[in-house]
Formats: sequence, structure tokens, C-alpha cells
Amino acid sequence: MGGDEAQERKVTARAPHGAPHLMLALYQPDIAQNAGTLLRMCACLDVEAALIGPAGFAWGDRSLRRAGMDYLDHVRLSRHACFEDFEIWRRAQRPPRRLVLLTTKSPLSYLDVRFHEGDVLMVGRESAGVPEETAAKADLAASIPMQAGMRSLNVAIAAAIALGEALRQLRNA
Repeated sequence: MGGDEAQERKVTARAPHGAPHLMLALYQPDIAQNAGTLLRMCACLDVEAALIGPAGFAWGDRSLRRAGMDYLDHVRLSRHACFEDFEIWRRAQRPPRRLVLLTTKSPLSYLDVRFHEGDVLMVGRESAGVPEETAAKADLAASIPMQAGMRSLNVAIAAAIALGEALRQLRNA
């Protein structure tokens, strides 16, 4: 591999210009460290983020800042006071953005989802997921298959797995 090609590959790995237009929505996150980690991931992968309140911590929480580090200054973040406000925003987009809920309660594997440009992948609260009435508003629900008897993955791990698949599918779309 020539020097120019190696340099180009490094730049591509560092800055995914032209990344698919995706969003990760955090529904009422409980744990500041997980939220900071997720927002950092969004900044690094050029994925929009939405924080749907109320959160279980203050925005200036030290744990959030420690996990997100200086990346929080680079994330494209929208904040919504509640799910209803988020839904009004989402439905006002043209075209409206599809809401894909990541949940342990869906029989559909994320591997069987055909992700679309503009999708919003939403993760629920670490302690309780999302209420049934919120889940019912999702356009699609998907889960990550796990071994029998296992309840759930860490929310940041689950989001990274599903977001990685969405980005993989859309990278050449």
C-alpha cells in the first residue's frame, strides 16, 4: 500500500465524512456515565444525538463530563423536555424520521432490520426501558439476541452494536 493510500485510510478512519444521517435518542437516561459514553460515540461517528428528559442526572454532572470528556462539545445534540416534545420534533421533520426502538421485548433481531437514512435509534432507561405507551409510538422495535436467561446488555453496549450495524448497512447506500 502506497503512502498516499495509507494516509487517506487514516483520515477516513478518523473522520467519517459523508456518514449516513442517523440519530441516537436516549430516553430518560438514568446513568450519567452511560449517557456521556453514548454522546462521545455520537461525536466520534458523526451521528446526531437526542436527549429525552427528564434525565436522572443534571446536565453538568461530573460523571457525564468525565465519560464524555471534551467530545461533548462536538456532538450534534438536541434536548427535549419529554417524549411528547421529541415526538412533535420528529414528526415535523420532512420526511418524518423513522423511530427504531432497541428493546429486550422485541422478537425481531436488529440483524434483520433494514436500516434507512434518517433513522432514529432509541434506547430506553437503564433501569426500566421505555413505558408501553412510548414503545407503541415506535415505527419498529428490535432486540439484540442474547443467551437464554440473560436480561440485558449495558445500554451503551447495546446502542453501539445496533448503531454499528446501521452504519455498516448505510455506508455505501
